Amino acid sequence: MNRINNYLNNMKEIHINCDLGEGGDFDADLMPHISACNIACGGHAGNLETMQKTIKLAMEHGVEIGAHPSYPDKENFGRKPMDISAQELQRSIVAQILSLKQLAEAEGVKITHVKPHGALYNEAAKDEKTAKIIIDSLLEFDQNLALFCPPKSVISKLAKGDIPIVFEAFADRNYEPNLSLVSRSKPNALITHKKAVFEHLFLMFSEGKINCENTEKVSCKADTFCLHSDTPNSVEIITFLKQKFAEHNIKIKNTK
Repeated sequence: MNRINNYLNNMKEIHINCDLGEGGDFDADLMPHISACNIACGGHAGNLETMQKTIKLAMEHGVEIGAHPSYPDKENFGRKPMDISAQELQRSIVAQILSLKQLAEAEGVKITHVKPHGALYNEAAKDEKTAKIIIDSLLEFDQNLALFCPPKSVISKLAKGDIPIVFEAFADRNYEPNLSLVSRSKPNALITHKKAVFEHLFLMFSEGKINCENTEKVSCKADTFCLHSDTPNSVEIITFLKQKFAEHNIKIKNTK
C-alpha cells in the first residue's frame, strides 16, 4: 500500500488541449484523453448544433470547455488575417464566445477559457492592435475567462493583470527560434510521427525547452500543450502519448 501511495504522490500531471467541433472525424475518440477542449464557435467552423454536441461530449468526460473564436472566415478556415475594422472584429469575437457560453450554461456548465484560432492567434502574438481587440472582447464578459496564448507573446504581456493567462505550446508543431510557429506553408510545419511528438512534448514539459528548427533549444515554460485534432493519426498519437507518460509517472489531467 505504501508503494502505491508513494507512486500516486509522486505522479505529475500534464494538461493537454485540443481544438474540437471543427468538423473533424476524431472528436469522440480524442475527448476521453484530453484535459480541455477549445470549441469552434462559428468563425472558422462550427454552428449551434456542433457546439452543443461537443459541449455534451466534453461533459461526459469531465473535460474543460473553452471557446475557440477566429476571424469570421470559414472560406479560409480562419488561417489568413482579415482586413476588417477593430469594431467588426470585436463584435464577431464577442458573438462567437457568447454563443458557446449560452449553450454551455443551458447544459448546466460554464466555459473556463478562450483560445483564439489560427491567424487570429498568430497575429495577437505579435501585433498589439489585434491583441487589444481580443483582450477587450474578453473584458466584456463578467466571468473571469482565462486566455490561452503563447509565452512571451504581445497579447500575454498586454493582458497581464487583467485576464488570467494560460501559456500554451504545441505538441505537434515545429518552432522558429523566435518562438513563432513554422509556417504551415512549409513541409516541416507539422510533427506527425508519434515518437517525434512525444520527444518534442516531453522536452517542453520536463525541461521547459523547445527544440527549434536550427536545433537550438529555446526556453519556453507552458501550462498547457495543444495537439491538433485534424492530424490524420491524432488518435494514435494521443494514445501513444498517454502510454509513454504513464511510463514516466505522468498523468494527463482530467483523464482516467
